[in-house]
Amino acid sequence: MGDVLAERTSIEETIAGRTVCAQLKEAAESHPDAPAYSDPAGDGWTTLTYAEARQRVLEIAAGFAALGVGPGDAVALMMVNRSEHVLADLGAVHAGAVPCSVYATFAPDQVAFVAGDVGAKVAVLGGPAELTRWEPVLGELPGLAKVVMLEGAPTGDDRFIGWDDFLALGRERLAEDPEAVDARWQAVGAGDVLTVLYTSGTTGNPKGVPLTHANVCFEVGATDRMTSLPTLGTQISYLTYAHIAERVLSLYLPLFKLSHVHFCTDLASLGATLGKVKPVMFFGVPRVWEKMMARLQALLATQPEEQQEGVRAAMAAGLAYVEACQYGHTVTPEIQQAYDQADAALLSIIRSMIGFDNARWLATAAAPMPLEVQRFFAGLGLKILDVYGMTETTGAFTANSPEHYKLGTVGRAEPGVEVRIAEDGEILTRSPLNTAGYLNRPEATAELLDEDGWLHTGDVGSIDEDGFVKIVDRKKELIITAGGENISPANIENYLKEHPLIGQALAFGDGRPYPVAILTLDGEVAPGWAQANGIEFTTLAELAEHPDVLKAVEAAIETANEKLARVQQVKRWRLLPVEWTAETEELTPSLKLKRRVIHAKYAEVIAGMYEG
Repeated sequence: MGDVLAERTSIEETIAGRTVCAQLKEAAESHPDAPAYSDPAGDGWTTLTYAEARQRVLEIAAGFAALGVGPGDAVALMMVNRSEHVLADLGAVHAGAVPCSVYATFAPDQVAFVAGDVGAKVAVLGGPAELTRWEPVLGELPGLAKVVMLEGAPTGDDRFIGWDDFLALGRERLAEDPEAVDARWQAVGAGDVLTVLYTSGTTGNPKGVPLTHANVCFEVGATDRMTSLPTLGTQISYLTYAHIAERVLSLYLPLFKLSHVHFCTDLASLGATLGKVKPVMFFGVPRVWEKMMARLQALLATQPEEQQEGVRAAMAAGLAYVEACQYGHTVTPEIQQAYDQADAALLSIIRSMIGFDNARWLATAAAPMPLEVQRFFAGLGLKILDVYGMTETTGAFTANSPEHYKLGTVGRAEPGVEVRIAEDGEILTRSPLNTAGYLNRPEATAELLDEDGWLHTGDVGSIDEDGFVKIVDRKKELIITAGGENISPANIENYLKEHPLIGQALAFGDGRPYPVAILTLDGEVAPGWAQANGIEFTTLAELAEHPDVLKAVEAAIETANEKLARVQQVKRWRLLPVEWTAETEELTPSLKLKRRVIHAKYAEVIAGMYEG
């Protein structure tokens, strides 16, 4: 406990009084010509330096003030990852306002709820695609004074203003009265709200989570100590800024590390972007790593058997090395020599091919990471480090570090963070990372935070003798079978998804005699698998009914069951003719299962597996 408090005090002394506004000023003055943000432009990039970026931020702050945005007002943002999203966000902060990035997958009624709940005075939207989610509910938002459009601003409608006109307005106002903007950002304090993020909402309306400058600066300080990332490094921003992980790692952390952020506006081009940028750090939710693994496995399968065998041997040496580097293990001279040889001959080449030859920190969070996926990348000499956190804890509060990690765990408490396990197995945490509570939700806040300041995560887990935390599952999602057995559905689902054909899996069995599973094919991998196996098809739905596909999925079920205790084994399953996405509502924007939605939507399918 003494060490935790000492670490907490050390970080708090380092960040005392610090705001994001002051940090951007310091970055721009200390490294004015360092590249800050790069947007894709043809085969190249358009780049803003830190000095240019701060000047643009001040202009945007003046523009917001000119539109009537005052201190404490909210600005809603819905755009893909691009420099304008970051600049508009920081511009709102410098105007004394509170930016709120909204998930682009939210339906109009959810958009209306969030914009109304946060009290958005201005919205900044990317273009027509985003406008289609806002336009049906603009009449329900009397407090929304103006909508700024990066592209496609409707003409003849005073509610809208184009981005270029907005910037011109800001430049004009800043030139007229630069002291007014300076006064705005200098009045911002460490205890002020920096942003409000909304939980993606697996059930009911999303909840707003206010986070202060102090929350974020502490998270950045703790993360920096855990990762030891270099300054002036490169990274990629591609996950939504409505998600706490992306917001911390590619919006706030770069201001402290002077990182060069490259924007990837389309997930389909992530592989190509990785090859161009070769980032020092990279974060991906488990589904991103799963898809990356599946593509690499598919590519490997096309190589001659002799080459495949060589890759497998090299990856065995890589896996042995990464496992031996775990906390409490030892790298023997034999393991080191085998790895060095495999790395020089092959592994380093593969890492370079996929853009990870400069990677110093690779991480995952937001959902359980299948151990086999971690082991696959370990075979390439890559440590995919699990971290664990929530929007309510300003992101990660436990983490594996490159020097101290255990595969299959989410690491140890970050510096200055307390973590303990309650009597019922729930993970609790207390630190300066914790939000003060939900926006406009006192009852939910009372459930989240107890009177002693412990935040109740809703996750069940354990802490080993070395302090490493392991998560079992969400407290409310544990399956209790008719026989009284407690089963983690996520554990079953991860084993099922180890087969590249299976894109998503949901295990069910609460109050039932045995677990069953609903499965979907991986829309990217399945077509290539089918072609490689000589299967003709025209649609994914048709492929889901093909006997050879069903046979392969059945074999995957059997393989998964071999790794599970008898009471956990899947007795029956169904392969659906569709994919699950955030748009079809089975997944949250951060690609977690919406279990209640799936239970309701496929109630007949589930019931059918228990009949007869």
